[in-house]
Amino acid sequence: VLKKEKPDYVLVHGDTTTTFTAALAAFYQQIKIGHVEAGLRTGNLLSPFPEEANRQLTGVLSNVNFAPTETARQNLLRENKKDENIYVVGNTVIDALLSTVKKDYHFEDPEIEAIEEHKRVILVTTHRRENLGAPMHQVYRALRRLVEALPDTEVVFPVHRNPLVREAVEEELEGVPGVHLVEPMEYEPFTNLMARSAIVLTDSGGIQEEAPSLGKPVLVLRDTTERPEAVEAGTVKLVGTDEERIYETAYKLLTDEKEYKAMAEAVNPYGDGHSAERIADALLYIEGLSDKKPTKFIAK
Repeated sequence: VLKKEKPDYVLVHGDTTTTFTAALAAFYQQIKIGHVEAGLRTGNLLSPFPEEANRQLTGVLSNVNFAPTETARQNLLRENKKDENIYVVGNTVIDALLSTVKKDYHFEDPEIEAIEEHKRVILVTTHRRENLGAPMHQVYRALRRLVEALPDTEVVFPVHRNPLVREAVEEELEGVPGVHLVEPMEYEPFTNLMARSAIVLTDSGGIQEEAPSLGKPVLVLRDTTERPEAVEAGTVKLVGTDEERIYETAYKLLTDEKEYKAMAEAVNPYGDGHSAERIADALLYIEGLSDKKPTKFIAK
């Protein structure tokens, strides 16, 4: 495709292995690379694995860096990236989220659609390699205790297809009343499920940005995060995989209105729905096709 189309730029997003391999393919064809969501760092190549390595390697090859936040920009500057090649644009995942969530959304999955309106929903996702085994079992035991302690609360858990994840889920949560184990979901129903939820428990990266945009507190089932802005803003808490800590933190959120509002009403530092526009403006400006310098995203 690259040989045939000969694009001026290849834009790669995020930190998946396909992000890095697409950047490498473009580099071999001497095509300029723009990295969207550039500058996220934990500083530990093994956490998260392999995402931290993927994004650092992609950063080595990139000509233009579209950083979601000022913190990400500072990370890139510390790696001696040129300031003129960094644009703070927010994150395009927020653009997608805001265009997808609907107030009157109905779920095709009858199990989710049938959850009573007065019930509070805990949305859960787990898939990290570093959490496989005993850590995941601790997470799932905390979930079981939560639905037992809070009868007005139910868990919806789109279960990752990794057999090791499924084995642990079945052992700890199969048949537990109030726990809905469903298949992995497409983007549209998943984002609308986030909007329907009270809180989110996840070891994912992107959800740390998306859920706060919907006013949903996030408990991150990891010990590190490449998104410290959310922790600083108060929309996200790192709780790791300790059963007691997860249970106590989630229980307090769901029983203490002041605690819940403090997280739910915090400012989301990741985007305003106009990131793609800023990226387009930046590319036109860089190539001399426009005199309009892109505006910098500033969280408000």
